[in-house]
Amino acid sequence: MSRKNLVDGSLAYKERKFSEAEELFRKAAARDPEGTTMEGRTAQIFLARTLHSRYIGDRQRTELAEEAIQAYKRALTVDKNDQSSYKAVASLLDNLQRTDEWQQWVLERSNRADIEPQNRAEALTSLASRKNTCANEVTDTEKTKKTVKKDGKDVFQWVKPENPADLEQLRGCVTDGLKLIDQAVALEPPAVTNAPSLNVKSLTDAQLKENLDLFKVFESARSYKASLDAQAMRLADMEGRTADRDALKAQADAGRAKFLELSKVDKDIQDEMDARRAAEEEAANANANANSTKK
Repeated sequence: MSRKNLVDGSLAYKERKFSEAEELFRKAAARDPEGTTMEGRTAQIFLARTLHSRYIGDRQRTELAEEAIQAYKRALTVDKNDQSSYKAVASLLDNLQRTDEWQQWVLERSNRADIEPQNRAEALTSLASRKNTCANEVTDTEKTKKTVKKDGKDVFQWVKPENPADLEQLRGCVTDGLKLIDQAVALEPPAVTNAPSLNVKSLTDAQLKENLDLFKVFESARSYKASLDAQAMRLADMEGRTADRDALKAQADAGRAKFLELSKVDKDIQDEMDARRAAEEEAANANANANSTKK
């Protein structure tokens, strides 16, 4: 009966009959509230997604968002590495502008030693990205970012903001951001480090997806590492620490090169996945045409 509810609920969901889908998923979930069976776990996740979709359709219905959050959290008690449910909760908290709860939710995720390292890294990168934004709010303004001539070329020079509180904000965001992103980058496994030598054509479809999911996490981490090093360089320029500025610029440039290197691998994997999908569709169409001709 639970499987039938799941099948019927999935069809209703695809047809955007969310109320009907919700009722069916609730019935399936109620038969196994602890998620001890595959059907029970699946029902819990499908229920959460349906409630989430209903909220997206009517953002005044915040009670739907709250119920979706609780449903996703129940799903996570069964599978702690369920990134989809974790990110859905983070997205809903962010959408509801419950910033402190978002911060706590992501911070707790980043500190969990019992989950996959890449899942911790993704949480740490999310936290670091906000610190990068916070720093950029100070450094990327007309009053702090000046264009000057150096060796006959236009280059940027960063000057201190007029408000001392802004400078303190920048220092705090850079310090906190670098600490977080360094933790994320430190979790990078050998598979990511060795990614440029990967022969994507030799991988199965499942291996392509698995690698892409893993590499994307650290592509983002590398990107924010380079960006936060650049923010630190800007701060050093403001404070007249010339040697630090130059060293940090070189570090940021090297970090950006590492990010681009991994980004290219990700593109190669995605291109291979797209090419295989297109070949499968072409073969299927050729088959259908051949069968049609025989008839």
